[in-house]
Amino acid sequence: MILTVTLNTALDLTYRVRSLRPHASHRVSEVVERPGGKGVNVARVLAALGHEVTVAGFAGGATGRAIRERLADTPALTDALLPVAGATRRTIAVVDELSGETTQLNEPGPQIEPAEWGTFLDRYAELLPSASAVALCGSLPPGVPVGAYAHLVRTARSADVPVLLDTSGEPLRRGVAARPDLIKPNADELAELTGSHEPLRATQDARRRGALAVVASLGAEGLLAVTPEGRWRATPPARVHGNPTGAGDSAVAGLLSGLLEKLPWPDRLTRAVALSAATVRSATAGDFDHAHYEKLLAQVSVTPP
Repeated sequence: MILTVTLNTALDLTYRVRSLRPHASHRVSEVVERPGGKGVNVARVLAALGHEVTVAGFAGGATGRAIRERLADTPALTDALLPVAGATRRTIAVVDELSGETTQLNEPGPQIEPAEWGTFLDRYAELLPSASAVALCGSLPPGVPVGAYAHLVRTARSADVPVLLDTSGEPLRRGVAARPDLIKPNADELAELTGSHEPLRATQDARRRGALAVVASLGAEGLLAVTPEGRWRATPPARVHGNPTGAGDSAVAGLLSGLLEKLPWPDRLTRAVALSAATVRSATAGDFDHAHYEKLLAQVSVTPP
């Protein structure tokens, strides 16, 4: 079982409009609702790849109930979300059909009370012994300590469970110091962590700060990996246009599944890039185009950086 932790879950809404214009009214042609938050997206992709996954984190209010109802329909996925008093947030992706671009609006998360956080820590400790790997993903809702991910990383390491961290800002800085097995920042998160805007230098610096391996997401330029086994750059065959929501989460799912299947790093990166690009091509947030994914597996280029 793979355990994914999403402390700031969301109900993802995708709106499609013909052309998005500021200061104008728009007729929405399609609305799609999906369970969201980075770790939930990771879990859905892992389940689609055939892995057993457990989703942990918080869910509250009407949006939290909607998330849990939809997760119940996902095969190979177990819901271990903790009910809380506050209402789970929504995120809104507005897809401009004319340009192919997406505008993202993210609500703040619910206030998590100290007792709720303590209950989650107990549940996390109970789930870890059954986990083959854990992914800690996304932002922290109000009330959760800024050092939360560092604590969860150390707990996983004490249980000898490989741990991947995908967050940003101060939670990432503290989490890296706890020595996760892998981090997956994007270019902006990596620059904020290290102070360097040169990807290879920044990725190497992130490893020196504590991460065993670093895979940096460089948008349309693919992934840059610095690991104990070597360094690689993985790139898709062409720029992909569409809805990027969840693309980085699909890359995380590819890296985790490759880890558990003991694939060589170039094959893990190939899978991660193909899944990420296929997610951009998908019509809805956090899903991926299976046919496009299979096609891309033979087209991703993995070379020395």
